[in-house]
Order: sequence, then structure tokens, then C-alpha cells
Amino acid sequence: MDMHAFHVTLALVAAGFWVPAGIWLMSKRHAFTVLASVSVDTESSLPAVSIVIPARNEERNLEQALDSVLALDYPDIEIVVVNDRSTDRTGAILETMADRNPRLTVVTIDDLPDGWIGKPHALHVGVQQARGEFILFTDADIVFHPSALRKAVAHAEANGFDHVTLIPEGTMPGVFLRTLSATFGLFLFIVFRPWKARDPRSRRYMGIGAFNLIRTSVYRVLGGHEPVALRPDDDLKFGKLVKEHGYSQDVLNGRGMIGVEWYRSVGELMDGLMKNMFAGMEYRVSLVIASALASLFMHVWPWFGVWVTDGWPQACYAVTVVMMVGSFGAVMAPFGVKFWQGLLLPLTIGLLAYIQCRAAVLALWRGGIVWRGTFYELRQLKAESKSG
Repeated sequence: MDMHAFHVTLALVAAGFWVPAGIWLMSKRHAFTVLASVSVDTESSLPAVSIVIPARNEERNLEQALDSVLALDYPDIEIVVVNDRSTDRTGAILETMADRNPRLTVVTIDDLPDGWIGKPHALHVGVQQARGEFILFTDADIVFHPSALRKAVAHAEANGFDHVTLIPEGTMPGVFLRTLSATFGLFLFIVFRPWKARDPRSRRYMGIGAFNLIRTSVYRVLGGHEPVALRPDDDLKFGKLVKEHGYSQDVLNGRGMIGVEWYRSVGELMDGLMKNMFAGMEYRVSLVIASALASLFMHVWPWFGVWVTDGWPQACYAVTVVMMVGSFGAVMAPFGVKFWQGLLLPLTIGLLAYIQCRAAVLALWRGGIVWRGTFYELRQLKAESKSG
């Protein structure tokens, strides 16, 4: 195949993906209910909620996050924070805050048992203290608007949802980091189609660690966090568990209601994503390779192809780029992303592909993954993935 035929083929494949995908994505720009728009009858009673928060070395954002949880205007909550083997000032901060706030219960974990990853184990331990009709699992760096929980529970009760999860508003510094986060979100939308989670006829699902609200009775029936004990992506797989057992689920846009800094630098983001990028491919090298090649040829190369080709290939590459930017801007605009940030897509997509490959290579080289200072054997993680 000569170069012209190669470019024609590649350009048609890229355009063949992005033209229908872009049209489809643009039609979904308002697919999510916006939590801030949910109305609440202040006179109606709401069920008790237990908030369970795992914390391992969270001194940077812990106090601000917990202050926002304590400021929630919800009438009946209990707050359980699990100090999971922290080696920084997390324990001291929690002790001080618990002394000032009787609603705050602190549980300390000193050891991690076999067969568990740290975070799901911390949630499993914390939920033993829960007495609410609903349980909210959230992270130790999430900042809440005072009415966020009231609106979420009201939405669940009014519509009969057993599980409600929120897409948080990212507050990371710098345009590149925010675009990188939005790019990650765009591909999650393409793969998982989370707006269909509310459809009982669909097998689509979602779970987001920033805000997983579940009926306690359903949580108990599902077996708690034990089925996802060895999943680095436990929040996502927990959402899958909910749908697989026939319970109802919804995903909402949490912009303005819950915020997370997520990461402060590209280096932090790379380290953070390393733990679950290979898990997201079910530890299959073939999927990693296929995904990396697709990213390179269908999502990154068209940007260069516009400048190095002419005729039909150039036109197809141009259409591909326009559809990428258009779909990115349309889908992510409700989450505060600007259209022009789509011009950074070749960089952000390329970096995400690199992180995915690096995560796989390091996991295979080390024989496992390192998360929050703990090593987990790949053999055991793979076995859990296959059994789930």
C-alpha cells in the first residue's frame, strides 16, 4: 500500500469513527440531570444518611473537606471517617475535629488484611458503624455545597433510585490539567454511556468515588464491598454490581454542588491514574495495545494529517478534527469546559495513552501495582478480575 492509499484508508477510518460519534455525543450534551436544579421540599422528611469517608494521608485537603461535610444542611446525618494507616497528620487532624464535633466518628485501621485493597477495606470497616437508611461513600478531598446531600437524597426518593452517583466539578489548577481531566471524562462517556444508567432496560452503569449514595438495604444485599475487595476501580465496579443485580441507578452532573481538586500537577495525575488504567483494561495486554493504537491513529494523527496531506485525506482529517473539538466542547460544556480547550486534545489524548501503556508495562515488570504506598500482586488482582 502506497502512502496516499494509506492516508486515504486511515482518514476514512478516523472520520468514520468521529463523524457519527461526534453527532451522537453532541446530542447527549444535556443528557445528565443537573443536581443544582433539583428542587427540594423543605417541609418533607428525609431518611437518615450515614456518610463514610476513607482517609489515607489526606492532610492537604482533609480539614476543608470535612468542614464542608459538617456544614451540610441535611437534618439527620452521621459521619464516619476511617483513618486508613495514615503516616502524615491525618490522624491528628481527625482527632482534633472529632473533639469539636460529636457527629464525627473516627475509626482507625492499623493493618490491611489479605484479600483487600486499602480503600474498599476502609469503606467496609467504616460502614460497620453506619445506621442510616442511606449510605454516602465519598472521598476525603471532596468539598460539598451545603444543599448537595439534601438534593441528592430528594432526587433518589422522588424517583425511586437505589443508587445515585455524581460527576464532581474539577477545580484543578491550570488549563492543561483541566483539559486532561475533561478528556478522560469524554472517553469515559464514550465507553460507558453513563446517562443510560437510569434506564432499567440498559446494562450501562456508573459509580464515582466522589459521591456514591446507596440505600443501605441494597448495599447489604449486594454483599457490601467484599465483591470489589481487590478492585482498584472499586467505585466503578460497585456501580456495575448495582445494575447487574437489577437495582435502579442514576448519574447526575454535580457542578456547583461538589468539587474536587483531584490533582495539582501532571505528575500527580500520572501517578494517580497509574493504579487503575490497567485494571480498566481488565489487565489484558491486547486491549492496552489496541487502545493505544486507536488513540494514536484515530485521535492524535488526524491533527498532523491535516498539515501533511492534501485532497480527500486532508478533507477527512479536517472533518475528524472538527468533530473531535465539537463533540468535546458540546459534551463537556455543562461541566464548565470551554470549546477552545479542545485544541489541546492531541496532547491530552496522547498523554492518556502513554499513561495507560506505562501502567501496563510497570504492572507487568513489578508483578503488581503500588497504590498509596501498598503493593498488590498482579496475580491476585487478575484472579479477582476474572471472577468478577
